[in-house]
Amino acid sequence: MSETQAPYLELDNGEQIPITVRGYQLLNRPMLNRGTAFTHEERRALGLVGLLPPGHQTLDEQVRRVYRQFQQQPSDLAKNVFLTHMRDRNEVLYYRLISDHIEEMLPIVYTPTIGQAIEEYSQWYSRPRGVYLSIERPDDVEESLRNYGLDADEVDLVVVTDSEGILGIGDQGVGGIAITTGKLAVYTAAAGIHPRRCVPVVLDVGTDNLRLLQSENYVGARRARVRGERYDEFVDHFVQTVRKLFPNAMLHFEDFSASNAHRILQRYRDELCTFNDDIQGTASVVLAAALAAVQRTGTRMRDQRIVVHGAGTAGVGIADAMRDVMMQEGLTREEANARFWCLGSRGLIVRGMRVRDFQEPYARPADEVEGWDADGDGRIDLADVVREAQPTVLIGTSAQPGAFTEEIVRQMRKHAPRPIIMALSNPTPLAEAVPADLLEWTDGRALIATGSPFAPVIRGADRYEIAQANNALVFPGLGLGVAVCQASRVSDAMVIAAARAVASLSEQDQRRGASLLPSVNQLRVVSATVALAVVEQAQREGLAQHIVEDPLQDVLDAMWKPEYAKVVL
Repeated sequence: MSETQAPYLELDNGEQIPITVRGYQLLNRPMLNRGTAFTHEERRALGLVGLLPPGHQTLDEQVRRVYRQFQQQPSDLAKNVFLTHMRDRNEVLYYRLISDHIEEMLPIVYTPTIGQAIEEYSQWYSRPRGVYLSIERPDDVEESLRNYGLDADEVDLVVVTDSEGILGIGDQGVGGIAITTGKLAVYTAAAGIHPRRCVPVVLDVGTDNLRLLQSENYVGARRARVRGERYDEFVDHFVQTVRKLFPNAMLHFEDFSASNAHRILQRYRDELCTFNDDIQGTASVVLAAALAAVQRTGTRMRDQRIVVHGAGTAGVGIADAMRDVMMQEGLTREEANARFWCLGSRGLIVRGMRVRDFQEPYARPADEVEGWDADGDGRIDLADVVREAQPTVLIGTSAQPGAFTEEIVRQMRKHAPRPIIMALSNPTPLAEAVPADLLEWTDGRALIATGSPFAPVIRGADRYEIAQANNALVFPGLGLGVAVCQASRVSDAMVIAAARAVASLSEQDQRRGASLLPSVNQLRVVSATVALAVVEQAQREGLAQHIVEDPLQDVLDAMWKPEYAKVVL
C-alpha cells in the first residue's frame, strides 16, 4: 500500500488524519485504539489481524460491556482506577461511558473520589499523564511543555495546580496532577472540549506532607514546599512560558492555597486569559443557585442580607460575585459590600483585625459591633452574627460540620420568610447542615443548595429536590465559550453571565420543592447554554479575538462527541 493509499481518519469537520502506526503500536494509542470495534477490513489494513479477538462489537456494545465491569468494582476508588486504566487504553470508549452515565460517573472521576485517588497517587502510579514541572529544574519548563506535542493553535486549555489546597485534603505534592486530569475529563464529558486540546500540569514545588515525604513510593520531589520569592519566580516563569507557547489557551488555576489563589489570579487576570475554578467557578455556581432562589422569593439580589461563614478563597469569591450583581442592580460598591457579614477563623471580620487583602472589603465597622456579644478574645461567633445581622441568605464554606445549628436556623427564620441556606462544604461529613434538618427547622420554607449531593427530602406530600452547587455546572461551559471565541480574558461579567445562564435553566420550574439548579444529567445542555452566554458577553465587552457570526451553531460544532471517527481505507 503506498503512502497516498494509507488509511486515514476522517473527522466530522472533514479533517483527514493519516494513521501512521500499525499493529500493537496502534493498540497502544488511546485516541486511535478502538479494540474490538475495528472491523475485519480495518484490522487487515492496519496490521491487527490476529491481535484482537475475532468478534466485532459496536461502540454501544462496548459501552454496555465496560459498564457492567465498572459496576462490579468493589469500591469507589477501585472504580476510579478502573476508569483511569480504561482511558489509558481507549479514550473514546472512556468518554462515551462517562457521558452516558454522567450523574453516576462524575463523583468517581471528580470530587469526592478523586481526592482519595490523589492521596494514593504514588501507590497506584502506573502511567504518566500530563506535564510535571519541578521547581528544582526551572530551565526545563519550556522543553517539558513542548514535549507534550501540541502546537500553539492546538491548545484550548491548560489546567495547572501546585497541589497545596487539594479539595479538602490539603497538600498532596505531585499527586495533584490527578486533579488536573480529572478536571479535564469533566471539561470533555460535560462540554465536549476535545481531550487532545488540553494540557494538564502540576507544579512540583515540594510538599510539607510528611506522610508523602516518608513514603518510599512517593514519586515527587522530596523536599519541603518552596515559598516566597523563589516560588513566585517559578510560577511567573511557567505563566510566561504558557503565554508564549499557547497564546489562545485559557490558563485554569486549580487548588492553590488560599494564601496564593487570590494573589495569583489578581496578578495575571488582566495579562492573559486566566480562570480560577475555586474562586470564580464556585462563585458562579453558587450565584446561579442564589439568583434562582431570589427569583422564587420575589425579591432582588440587592435586597439580600448575606452571612458568609468561612471567608476563605471560595467564600469571598462568592461574596464578590453576589456584590457585583448587586452593583448591576444599582448599588454602589460600598453599599453592596455593606450587605455582607463574613466570618473567618477568628469570627466576624471587623476593621482593625488582621485579615488577608481579599477579605478587607467585607470588614464591618468596629462601632457597628460594639454592643454585640463576644467572647473573651473579642470573637463574635456565627450565632451572634445571625441574631444581630438578621440575614436572608446564609452561606457555609467553613468545613465545620453542623455549624448551622437548629438555634441559628430558627433565629434566621424569624426574619426571613423563605431563608436561603447553602451548606457548601465538601465532602458530605463536613457539611454545615443536612437538608432534612434545614427543612424541618424552617417548616419546609428553606431554599437550599449544598456542596455535596443529597437525596431528595420527603415531607408529607411534598418532595424537595436538593440543588448541588457543583462547579461542573459552570466551568466546562465557560471554558468552551472561551475557546469558541478565543477570549483574551475571563471578565467578572463573563462569570456572572455563566451564572445567569445556569439559573435560567431552573428558574422556570416553580414547583414546590423544585431544585434551584439543573441536574448534572443535563450537563451537555447546561454547558452549551453557559458557553453561548459567555461568547455573547465576551463579544459585548470586546474580549473575543474571534468574532462569532452564529454563536449557537459555533458552540454546537465545537462540542466533540465521543464517537469513533470513520476509518477510510
